Amino acid sequence: MLCEVLQGLDGDRAARQVESLLRRFQIVPMVGDAVAVASARNYRALRQRGVTVRKTIDLLIGTWCIENRRPLLHDDPDFRPMVQLLGLAEVPTT
Repeated sequence: MLCEVLQGLDGDRAARQVESLLRRFQIVPMVGDAVAVASARNYRALRQRGVTVRKTIDLLIGTWCIENRRPLLHDDPDFRPMVQLLGLAEVPTT
């Protein structure tokens, strides 16, 4: 997720500032073999229900949150099927 946030910024200065702020929080590694396998399983489960997750990174992030029982703060409609069909917990944004 650190990558997702930082790549969306306009320049290096802004990225350094935001990175400094984000490093106040715990940063944990996300993708090992267990999350990769669970993500693939979740992808297939969603496909069987007619939902295609467009970005693998979203699937990995959502699955990590599900597997680690962590809510996800987001403003991305691509996570909605994971909330509705896989039990992904969300942090309200409003």
